[in-house]
Amino acid sequence: MITRSVLEAHHAYVRGDNAWQQRARLHQSLWRQAHGLVAGMHDGRPLGSRLTSADAEPPALSNYLSPQAQHCVEAAVAEAPKTGALLGRPRLWVDLLSSQPLCFNLFGPLAEDHTLAGRVLSTLWPDIRTVNDIRFEWSPGRGDEAYTGNRSAFDVFVDYDGPLGRSFLGIEVKYHEDLSGKAAKDENGRYTALANKHGIFRKDLVPALQKPPLQQIWLDHLLALQLRSNPKNDGWKAGIFALLYPVGNTACADGAARYRRCLSDLETFDARTLNDVVQAARLTSPASWPDDVYARYLDPALVNATIADPAGT
Repeated sequence: MITRSVLEAHHAYVRGDNAWQQRARLHQSLWRQAHGLVAGMHDGRPLGSRLTSADAEPPALSNYLSPQAQHCVEAAVAEAPKTGALLGRPRLWVDLLSSQPLCFNLFGPLAEDHTLAGRVLSTLWPDIRTVNDIRFEWSPGRGDEAYTGNRSAFDVFVDYDGPLGRSFLGIEVKYHEDLSGKAAKDENGRYTALANKHGIFRKDLVPALQKPPLQQIWLDHLLALQLRSNPKNDGWKAGIFALLYPVGNTACADGAARYRRCLSDLETFDARTLNDVVQAARLTSPASWPDDVYARYLDPALVNATIADPAGT
């Protein structure tokens, strides 16, 4: 754990943060300071992992690292009334810890260059031959009983051509989150019925899937399974669900490991680290944005230097 005095010196102390959350919040505060950005206010006090509205809202968009990321987030917000995408503002603009800006920062440049996206993503998912489209906060039908009947959506959705034809990769991205929270209600047993229908979940472990920390992973995976099998699926021949999280987020790593043990077939589920994706982009793209994403979210040096020399001498 990072000392409270260090966290408070950078407006990064929040009661209840676990060790990874402390580190991630401090990292974002240090990144903000390094870029000359003022801490935003939260509950009447400065919070280092937050931007001011002047720095965050359009046209400034200081939460976004590249023109491609900025273009993608503005386009997604403009389309949200039609798509139903849950892109909450001002959080989308001001919250440096939010995983939604991370999605645009990491996948925005790939959404703008499908050839590059194919090169980057195929290093991790070799079935990806040609990327056709990348969408953000996407669902085939929010609340549609043909799918899961809830508001679940993929943070990032990759439409690609693979060995079997038109395929998809549905992604859930986590950064500081620990998979805790209130369980979604399933009064009619719909989710259990869907799980039984697809036949890849161990029946003795379904109760574990019905509550945190596994339920959100399960619901997103069920959405991917329903998209594959639904007659309205627009011709998908294959598709998987992937959970992405940073090295260091032990809650997500443990959740992914526990979730795997609930499956009798791993073909449609994958878990990778954000570090893997960023490194693939750094090795593939000649541009600077992968290094910027690494520095913004993942480079341990920023926090380590502050812990080693809290006075900043």
